[in-house]
Amino acid sequence: MAKKILFVGAGAIGSYIGAFLSRAGHDVTLVDPWAEQVEAIRKKGISVTGPHDPFEARPAAVHLNEAQRLPRDFDLAFVAMKVYDTAWAAQVALRHLKPEGFIVASENCWPDPIVASVAGASRSLGLVMSKIGVALWKPGQVERGAEKGQGTGHDVFRVGEHDGRVTARATEVAEMLKVIDGSQVTENLWGERWAKLCANAMGNPVQAMSGLGSFEIASSEVGRAITIHLAAESARVGLALGYRVPKFNSTTAEQWAAADRRDVYESLDRMLTPTTASGRNWRSSMGQDVTKGRPTEIDYMNGHVVAQGRQQSVPTPVSAATVDAVREIDAGTRKPEAQNIERVLRRAGV
Repeated sequence: MAKKILFVGAGAIGSYIGAFLSRAGHDVTLVDPWAEQVEAIRKKGISVTGPHDPFEARPAAVHLNEAQRLPRDFDLAFVAMKVYDTAWAAQVALRHLKPEGFIVASENCWPDPIVASVAGASRSLGLVMSKIGVALWKPGQVERGAEKGQGTGHDVFRVGEHDGRVTARATEVAEMLKVIDGSQVTENLWGERWAKLCANAMGNPVQAMSGLGSFEIASSEVGRAITIHLAAESARVGLALGYRVPKFNSTTAEQWAAADRRDVYESLDRMLTPTTASGRNWRSSMGQDVTKGRPTEIDYMNGHVVAQGRQQSVPTPVSAATVDAVREIDAGTRKPEAQNIERVLRRAGV
């Protein structure tokens, strides 16, 4: 059955998911404060490219200052903003839901408690997405850089309740998202969320501080070094918190956490080293933020790892130095350049 769906956030992920759901026959409305994006969608729709046939979709698009005129009968709402905008975005979403409607937190970092603080856990679902890699380079044009996971054993979308129950609404959202890629309900939202946090924390800020793409970083010994250290610290904190952290970026959390052993480190370094002379040099969301002059999510990504590590008495020196470096880039007191990787490792005592 077609649903009436609100997206608060028409950036890369909101536009990509919204376009697919609109094409599938759902009644989709996108709200965003980015005026050029809203106008582009109104005039020409959303152009979608990626590891699939290109297509155009025509969802409704509304400027944020017009959102108060929307009806209050949406079945569900996806919050797809930067995580630091989650609270107000959830308030907008909640205002326009029908009484039994709910919010799907569709963001990086740790957004679910923020959404629950606004709507209550009973009206909140978490959506964890991995290896989807979308970008919005120009208004109205969204591109997916990652290959499809469907058919390769990887489910891009994991939908979960805060209490781990498998519910009808979680199942319905997971089924809905299968028009895009592999999708399932998870009974382990918090473990899945931490695994995605680890995957982001080991890559996004390295691109943000260096200005390099994913292939360039993996092709550099120092790039692989900081990647391994960030993954190891993040994994150790998640395990110390008691989360059941699934595999991320090709190996287990336990393997990443054991990177202080020389044999494990060398194995991880070999795994990360490219086997060809060229490859996809993708820009992460945080790398895109720096390029576009937007504030990054560093405090909510690696900063969250550092804060939780402090509470669990787990050292996170490379993560802490990374947070400091990206904050300096956000403040305009440091330029993104490749040399920042070595500076961060030195600052962390590595």
